Amino acid sequence: IHRGIDVCRANGLIHAIAATGSTSEDAANALYKLPLEALLDMGDFAGGLLKYLRTHPIDHLTLAGGFAKFTKLAQGAMDLHSGRSQVDMDWLAERAAELGLDDESIASVRAANTALEVLEITSGKIDLPAHIAHLAREQAIAILRGAPVEVEVLIFSREGKLIGRAGRIDG
Repeated sequence: IHRGIDVCRANGLIHAIAATGSTSEDAANALYKLPLEALLDMGDFAGGLLKYLRTHPIDHLTLAGGFAKFTKLAQGAMDLHSGRSQVDMDWLAERAAELGLDDESIASVRAANTALEVLEITSGKIDLPAHIAHLAREQAIAILRGAPVEVEVLIFSREGKLIGRAGRIDG
């Protein structure tokens, strides 16, 4: 991650995409068409990336990933690996309630086994992915602690479809 940021900066690039995997990286870069040097393989290490950017900033950062990974970031996790952080279904149910989800569906969210199941429960009722993107962006900005980095969060489905967005980088 550090080398990737260093290479990006050394090439004078002002916008980077940090993705949790290849599907989200490809989908995000389809929007921006950035050079290879601007694509950061963040994987599960959002905290490591953001902490390094505190002292080695890039003007514009697009964080790209799936709903489950960014739910974990929104919850405050900095390591998004399934073995080191979990999606908290009660926390997700509370966020869904804030958006006006009906009581029966909220109970289903609490009982869900996976984040994908939560997406299926809430689909067409509330825009939970956009809300999670917003909360993940707030966490990322907090981790940056005032570093001059404009942050955008893009959440993609497993098929690479954009389902949630917070912040927007003109590029």
